[in-house]
Amino acid sequence: MTANDTTLGARLDRGLDELGLEVAPSRRDRLLALVGLLHKWNRAYNLTAVRDPQEMVARHLLDSAAVHPFVRGPRLLDVGAGPGLPGLVLAILDPTLEVTLLDSNGKKVRFQRQAVMELGLPNVTPVQARVEAFDAPAGGFDQVISRAFASLGDFVTLSASLPAEDGQWLAMKGPAVEDELGGLPEKVAVVASHELRVPFEAGHRRLVILERGGSVPA
Repeated sequence: MTANDTTLGARLDRGLDELGLEVAPSRRDRLLALVGLLHKWNRAYNLTAVRDPQEMVARHLLDSAAVHPFVRGPRLLDVGAGPGLPGLVLAILDPTLEVTLLDSNGKKVRFQRQAVMELGLPNVTPVQARVEAFDAPAGGFDQVISRAFASLGDFVTLSASLPAEDGQWLAMKGPAVEDELGGLPEKVAVVASHELRVPFEAGHRRLVILERGGSVPA
C-alpha cells in the first residue's frame, strides 16, 4: 500500500465512522478499489467532474454511503447511475441487495461493467437504456433511487412503471428540493425527508422518500 492509499484509507475510515457504518475489511478494500478504478478511467473517459481521489472519497463514496440506512431492497434500481453511483457503493456495503444500474451513456455503462468484474460484484447488473424505454422485471423494484438525475417530478414520472406496487422512490437532492415538490404527479407524495450530513462536505444533502398514495409529513 502506498502513502496515498494509506491517506485515502484513513479518510474513508473516518468518514464511515462519522456515518456510523461498520464495514468489513473486504468491503472497505472494494470501496477503495472503486475509487482507484474511477480515477484511472476518468483520465481517459471523463466519467465525473471530480478529479482528486480524496474528493472522490467524500463526494462519491461517502455521499452514496450516507443513504445506506434507508435502503431496504432487496431489489434496488439506480436510475441515471452514471459511473454507478450510488448503486455500486450500496452493493458493496450490502451484498444481499440486488442492484440494477441504469444509464443511457455507453462509456459509463462500460465502466460499470468493468467495476462489477474487477470488484467481484455478482449482485450488480449494469443496463444501458433510457429510463422511459426500460421494462422492470415482474413485480417491479422495491426501491428506485436517483442521485442528481432529474427534477423530482421528472424522476417519478419517467420511472413511474418501475417500482413495485408498494415500492418507493429515493431521491438524493440538494437544499432546493422544496421548490420541486409542486411538480410531483398525482397520487405520489413524500413520506419522509432526511437531511444527510456527508463527512468532509460543507453542502447540504437531502434524501426524499416517496410512495404512491403517500402523504406529505408535517
